[in-house]
Order: sequence, then structure tokens, then C-alpha cells
Amino acid sequence: MASITVTGPARIQGSLIPPGDKSISHRAVMFGALSEGESSYSHFLEAEDCLSTLNAFRAMGVPIDYQKGSGKITIHGVGLRGLKAPAGEIDLGNSGTSMRVMMGILAGQKFEVVLTGDPSLSSRPMRRVTDPLKKMGAQIKGKDNGNFAPITIRGGKLKGIEFDNRLASAQVKSAILFAGLYADGPTKIRESIFSRDHTERFLQAAGAPLKREGDWIVIEKAERLKPFQAQIPGDISAAAFFIVGAAMIPGSSLVVEKVCLNPTRTGLIRVLERMGASIQTQITQREPEPLGVIRVEGRKLKGTRIAKNEIPSLIDELPILMTAMAVAEGESLISGAEELRVKETDRIHSMAVNLNALGADLQELPDGCIIRGGVKLHGGKVTSFGDHRTAMSMAIAALTLEGEVVIEDTACVATSFPSFFEELSRLRR
Repeated sequence: MASITVTGPARIQGSLIPPGDKSISHRAVMFGALSEGESSYSHFLEAEDCLSTLNAFRAMGVPIDYQKGSGKITIHGVGLRGLKAPAGEIDLGNSGTSMRVMMGILAGQKFEVVLTGDPSLSSRPMRRVTDPLKKMGAQIKGKDNGNFAPITIRGGKLKGIEFDNRLASAQVKSAILFAGLYADGPTKIRESIFSRDHTERFLQAAGAPLKREGDWIVIEKAERLKPFQAQIPGDISAAAFFIVGAAMIPGSSLVVEKVCLNPTRTGLIRVLERMGASIQTQITQREPEPLGVIRVEGRKLKGTRIAKNEIPSLIDELPILMTAMAVAEGESLISGAEELRVKETDRIHSMAVNLNALGADLQELPDGCIIRGGVKLHGGKVTSFGDHRTAMSMAIAALTLEGEVVIEDTACVATSFPSFFEELSRLRR
């Protein structure tokens, strides 16, 4: 359980090309595996979660060329129906995206797979995915009626369903869309609040029969998917730690390049603008994923409110936004974010415990928190609770105060941003 000490105060200055987008990297492997032909990607995120997805498809007979440190992968696709039964269980480590989304693919196969994970993943709810897949015809077993891993899934003859994605979960939506590629009849998903749409963009680029009808996304059975050659955009959720740090520390100046600017992922920018941040964006590429440049200048921020309809566009950025709210002037409120309680850890609780240990005034609510800002934080000892985003948020918090912050159990940062602390050392002034 590695611990790291971060000393403040410090500003953030310089430029950053963030690591490849985590959500897109997962999907790049999945679509590459299911396509017919060779797919090549650059700027692939070489983090533990994405490598769990890569290794899972290798275990199911997909040849993947990958040299550590290159950021490049080549996937020799086996087609929608070319996967093979693995020799044993597939261990997905800490990756909820791998487990939830892959279940949609496995629902359409003709073999049985057991999906396992570490203790954290095994405590995260899966019924949100397993229930609709069962209705489509998949056979799924797991603890608590399929709610917790290990999950055993055997594909079956699937039929299309209508599903209301009330959680606004991109993972649930993606699993059902993948299953819909194998189902008889149309599969329809309703979204009153849009979640991130990376899967839909991949499906359209791959030639799948996908269309949108108002609030409904409709997918039908496909015979084949086209392969890809693409650069994966930089991850705005990874860059968020430095974006928020630069925005809330006067004297900071940061340029983030080649970063994903998909509008379903940029809620962070809209919230920072409400808080009074000096932040500008420029789109340099629109297809297949918008990417571009973000420029940030540091200044004193003010509190704001984040409501339920905004949560899907910034769910991963909430921990670092809590840090900004703790030092901003005035009161902030986050509501409708109960999903934070079932991430790698209960992130509402982990951030409340840690920020309050440094002198913040944060009160937990069942679905969020109230933060009374304007306080002067002080040094202390905190813990990641085994969660990468909590750990990185506390490292940025340390830059705002006089003294040292000791962060315990930081190995978890490797799940999404292995070079985070190196980048922090390079950008701090």
C-alpha cells in the first residue's frame, strides 16, 4: 500500500496531453475484436482497467498485438460470432466497465463464461445489467440473483426488448446495445437524460443498424462490423484533475491538447464556467469523436449547484469538483449523485472523510453533499479508500494549502492514470 506525500502550496503551469480516454479505449478493444478485419489504434490507455478488457478478449481467441509503452494496439477481429470459450474464468480486476459492458457481448455467444474481479468489483451492483439481459434471453447466475460477481453467463437466443435507462448509465446502455446486435427484432433504449455516447458513435462508424428516434435509441441484429483505424482522444476525466487544479489556484496556467470534447463528457467545463473559471475550448477534430484544446487560467472560484440532470456528463469528475468547491467562496450543493456511492468506493463518503480531515466543511447527503466553501485547508493524512479518483483529488487538494498531505494506498491510481504523479511533478510550480 504505497503512500505519497504532496506538499503545497503550488500552482499548475504548462501543457498536457492526457492519456487515452478510458471509456473509448475499452470500446476500441471490444469493437476491434468483433469486427471483420484488422483494427489499429494509437494513444490507447495502458492502464490496468483497459488491459483487463484486452486480456479478456485474448482469452476468447482474439489475436491482439500490443507492445507495452507504445500506446499502439492492433486487433485482428474475429467477427461478431467468432469468439471462443476461454480456458478458465476471466478475471477483470477492478474494471466495472469491462464486466458490465462485456456481458452484453457474451449474452450473444454460444458458450459459458465466468467473470470474476477483485473484492471491490465483486461488491459493485450488476443487476442493472443482468436483469435486462435475462429478459433478452441470456442465462446469468451470480450472488444475490446475479447482482454480484462472480457472474456466470451463457449466451442464448436473444430477442429485442424496450428498456428505459433511468439510471442514465452508459455501461448499462452499452451492454444492451451490444446484445441487440445478436437479438431477433429491434432493441430500443429510452434516455430522458443522455449518457455518454461513445458506443453509439462506434456502432455508427462500424456500419451497425443503429438509429435515434427522439428519446429512443434503436439497434437491430447485425451480420458484420467494419474495422477501425483511429487515434483515441485524450481522457477529459483524467485531465480533469489538472484542469480543476489550474482553474482554482490563482496564478496557474494550463493548456490541455488532443483531449476528448464529446458534449456528453464536458459537463465539467460547464460547471467550472458557472463557478467563474477562466476556461476556453477549441475543437480541432469532429469525427469520429470531437477532440481539441482546453485553456485554463487560475482564479478564485465561487460555489455552485450540480443537479441530477448534469450528473451523467461529469460523474467521474465529481470528486475533483468537490475539492474545488471546498476552497471556493460560498456554498455548493451536489444532488442526484447516488451513483457515486457504488463506484470503486463510496466516493461521497471517501471525499467527505478526506476533505474534512484537511479542514473542509463537507456534509454528506444520501445522493450528494453540501459543501460550505471558503475555508483554508491544512495538511494531514488521508487515504484513497482504494479509489483512484479519490487519491488524485487529494493530491490536487494538497496544492491549495500550506503543508504536507500524506495520501495512503495510491497504487490504485494505475487503474486509470499510471503517470499521474509524474505529470503532477512536471506541472507544479
